[in-house]
Amino acid sequence: MKFNVSRDAFLKPLQVVSGAVERRHTLPILSNLLLQIEGDRLRLTGTDLEVELVSSVAVNAAGGDGAVTVPAKKLVDIVRSLPEDSNIEFSAEEDKAFVRSGRSKFKLSTLPADDFPNIDDWTSDINFVSDQVVLKRLMEKTHFSMANQDVRYYLNGMLFETDNGMLRSVATDGHRLAMSSCAVEQPGLAQKQVIVPRKGVVELLRLLGEEEAEVSVAIGNNHIRIENETIVFTSKLVDGRFPDYRRVLPSGGDKIVVADRDLLRQAFGRASILSNEKFRGVRLNLASGELCITATNPEQEQAEEVIEVDYQGEELEIGFNVSYLLDVLNNVDDNEIRFTLADSNSSALIEPNHDDSCCYVVMPMRL
Repeated sequence: MKFNVSRDAFLKPLQVVSGAVERRHTLPILSNLLLQIEGDRLRLTGTDLEVELVSSVAVNAAGGDGAVTVPAKKLVDIVRSLPEDSNIEFSAEEDKAFVRSGRSKFKLSTLPADDFPNIDDWTSDINFVSDQVVLKRLMEKTHFSMANQDVRYYLNGMLFETDNGMLRSVATDGHRLAMSSCAVEQPGLAQKQVIVPRKGVVELLRLLGEEEAEVSVAIGNNHIRIENETIVFTSKLVDGRFPDYRRVLPSGGDKIVVADRDLLRQAFGRASILSNEKFRGVRLNLASGELCITATNPEQEQAEEVIEVDYQGEELEIGFNVSYLLDVLNNVDDNEIRFTLADSNSSALIEPNHDDSCCYVVMPMRL
């Protein structure tokens, strides 16, 4: 197996697929990338048995089709360290691979391509096409609410729901919830809920670009696949039942506060400096036309911020984790934010004032 390829063309797909590879793994072959020559295309695959990434690049191949696996991190580091615009000659024979460029030579140990695990064949129930920017924004507006290593394993991921022309993403860690939705131009889209694991969500956010481009989405019972012109991303799904998020959405709140998002974000950011590092609690005191934010810590230090808000209801005191509020404010595009509150013991519903495509629920804290 032999091929020639420019360093610059080789590096990007190499970095993309190596994102799926775990540094420490019980199976040595999972530290490797699978390289396959088919005609004049080199196909690269990386996997950790949960997420699989495939990309390809045009090469000048000699010696026919073939396949080999090579250590992912070492190959990426070698190619990255070579001079820009250099040319790479790759060859593999028996259990060794050789990388040559100019006067640099590297010999790497390989493992048989036949031992490389493939994600099982599967069929999709739901297929639609979206714009990668739309899909990325949908995930960005909710991903920060995913749980991390929670014993309730179904919370360590993001719910994707298709429902009558809508695609919805929902994430919760039990203390807060984020929901976002977008229209999908696909008539007769069936209703389905799947949970994409945390690693899959993080990889997708890394892979999806900022320029408009179509991506095709296929969802099966145990897998999701998202594909564009250069990358095929496949992830296993979390086998579990996501909580009924509709029951969490608060209703009946009669206290509505509208505030400038940037002013609020800056005030919370300053107050958080003196909040308790462990509990991150801040106290909100609402009165007609103004909001007072107070943070204290065990050293008896205190921060106080007062900002003007649009509020005409009764006075209210309520506590929140300031990190949860800042996460929402940092991921909303609207200039104004709307809080709907009922009392000091009820969750807050937070929404952009001029955008109904996303909403957030944050549970209160006792301070």
